[in-house]
Amino acid sequence: MDEALVRSLTPRVLGILVRRGADFAAAEDAVQDALVEALRHWPSDPPRDPQGWLVTAAWRRFLDATRSETARHRRERRVDEEPGPGPVSAADDTLRLYFLCAHPSLTPSSAVALTLRAVGGLTTRQIARAHLVPEATMAQRISRAKRTVSGVRFDRPGDVATVLRVLYLVFNEGYSGDVDLAVEAIRLTRQLAAAVDHPEVAGLLALMLLHHARRTARTAPDGSLVPLAEQDRGRWDTGMIAEGVEILQAALARDRLGEFQAQAAIAALHADAPTAEETDWAQIVEWYDELVRLTGSPVVRLNRAVAVGEARGPRAGLAALADLDLGLPRHDAVAAHLRERVGDLEAAARLYAEAARKAPSLAERGHLTRQAARLNTRLRR
Repeated sequence: MDEALVRSLTPRVLGILVRRGADFAAAEDAVQDALVEALRHWPSDPPRDPQGWLVTAAWRRFLDATRSETARHRRERRVDEEPGPGPVSAADDTLRLYFLCAHPSLTPSSAVALTLRAVGGLTTRQIARAHLVPEATMAQRISRAKRTVSGVRFDRPGDVATVLRVLYLVFNEGYSGDVDLAVEAIRLTRQLAAAVDHPEVAGLLALMLLHHARRTARTAPDGSLVPLAEQDRGRWDTGMIAEGVEILQAALARDRLGEFQAQAAIAALHADAPTAEETDWAQIVEWYDELVRLTGSPVVRLNRAVAVGEARGPRAGLAALADLDLGLPRHDAVAAHLRERVGDLEAAARLYAEAARKAPSLAERGHLTRQAARLNTRLRR
């Protein structure tokens, strides 16, 4: 069975069931049952209309479950007659489903987690990693979110900011290479930008395009990570960069700055530099100052320390790092980079090794391990 096809159809089918009146939790259960049925039947008898097949199978499962409830008479008044086999509306319900998952009855964190699970198709482990929390904690959060929305009629759209956070997390998960959702996140953000006149939607789309333009240069042929400063800029997608910059400029011209526009501005400055040495780090620090003002995020402050180290020297970067929590993700890696630049190779090697142990991906772990080994080799000479 084509996993990519099923992955693309699952949120559409779920969205169709919700639009027809199924509550979210029941709809997700029905879709999962339909997928199990597809796994049994499709290899020997593939359907001509996979989406129509899944919708029909899932709707039958939903109706069966609904009729078995004590309150079936009240609930069955909300459902239509079961549709027969055949074509289903080509309308893509995936984007609508993102909004529905950002329901007012959910906290933003729960809405993000539930959407990533139900619409993005990510595992609980992947969602936990994206949120920097233990997997057991995330499993409980998702379970509570499903209980909260069980029986809730999704008749009001959610908050745009929550939807943007969802799309950003989906993109980042895809960009990491663990689950390739980057292209889908860009597609959905394009749809959102066409439907919603909001500068932050445009800012997120620009940010995605500017990052995605560098994707092919991020890894070496052996799969190892290539840092931004060492990437072959000739492999960057200049057309995608130009589109991202154009979208960003139009958004910034509206003078309603938000965090995604600021992040996109930083990405645009990196993309605009012909070489790493020509990067305008001073201006990047200014944009990080805006991001700190907008978000107060310690992760933003950590990234700002890197930029300060490039613009004003590594000692200034270490000073910017001094008041940040040592437990922040990638804190050790940033400290190692700055320590190496001031000449403290022993501390840098130790920090690189510690950062490698905490790395969230194999590619990053390998890169940091090589950095530690490189410095240890120099120290032994």
